[in-house]
Formats: sequence, structure tokens, C-alpha cells
Amino acid sequence: MSNEYSPWRPHPWHGLDAGPDVPRIVHAFVEITPFDGVKYEVDKRTGYLKVDRPQGSSSLPPMPYGFVPRTYCGRRVGELMKGTRDGDGDPLDVCVLTERPISRSEILLEARVVGGVPMSDAGLADDKILAVLASDELYANVRELADVPEVLLRRLVHYLRYYKALPGRENPVVIGEPYGRTHAERVIEAALADYREKFPRPG
Repeated sequence: MSNEYSPWRPHPWHGLDAGPDVPRIVHAFVEITPFDGVKYEVDKRTGYLKVDRPQGSSSLPPMPYGFVPRTYCGRRVGELMKGTRDGDGDPLDVCVLTERPISRSEILLEARVVGGVPMSDAGLADDKILAVLASDELYANVRELADVPEVLLRRLVHYLRYYKALPGRENPVVIGEPYGRTHAERVIEAALADYREKFPRPG
């Protein structure tokens, strides 16, 4: 058991590490759960969870949704998605499949990367990495996108396609064909590099 600890709460985006075995196993900081009718996200300045908006439709996220710490969707992430001009300037999103319902947000978990969904929002790359809770026994053999139950992938794609749609307004979201683990790991590595460039550490 390590005696190391943080004497204060670190900023979820900047103060936590990206994971124990990046890009294979990453940390996910959960912002919203399948029980949330409100879209929450981390306030970039304070690190506290804030209300972004009520969900624009009756669709709820089918699995816990958050981001990988110390990632940033910038130029490198944008270059990996055809038809986008840049990344969206946010941390890299991750959706985590798990058998047992997770009803709490502002938690940190370890997730095994299996694929991703390419999503552009108003022409900016906003990838959603798909992962599995690393300690989940039911999904222990899920290692690739092809191992994910098709119905769960369909639910996730449907949610992402419409979660920003508002009546009477053009939907800014475009969803591409989901990709496998190898490309997902490339996106993670690009987001890590974009972060290091955007937020260089002193010393």
C-alpha cells in the first residue's frame, strides 16, 4: 500500500493521470450516468461539476459518460477524422460499458478501451471512445468493438446522434462508422499529445 496521497482534491481534467496502461486501459472521470436527464460537465476553471443543459430529448445516455484526464481534442485529433477542421477543444470523451448500473457521477474508474464512435459537432472532431469497466466480470472477454453487443452499440450511436438535437434547429452532430480498438488507441494518443502541447508542464 502506497503512502502517497493528495492533500487536496485535484482538478479532474488536469490533476488526475490518464490511466494505468494508456492507451489500453484509461481512467474515466464520469460526468453523467444513465439516470441523468440533465447534461453535466466539469467546469474547466474550477473542476467542479456544473449543469450544462437539460437533455434536449427523452433519450438518456445508455452507459456512464465522461472523459479521459489530461487529454485534449485539438489539431492531431481533428486530423484523424475525415471532414473535420480541428478538435472541439474539450477533453476526450469516453463511454463505459458495465453490467452493474452506475448511478453516481464525479467518480473515477478504470476502463479497457475497445473502440470508438467518430462524431463531429459543428465540423469539429468530438470522438467518443468506447470502453469496458476493467473489473467487470460479465464483459471480461470484451476486447474489441466486434465483442460489444450490437444492441448496446446501436443505443449509444442513437443517443449521440440526437442528444444535441433541438426542435426547429439543425442538428450539428454527424456520426460516422464506429471504429475498433486500434484506431481508438490512436485517437487517445493524439489527444494526449494535443494536451501536452496545449498545457505544457513547467520544468
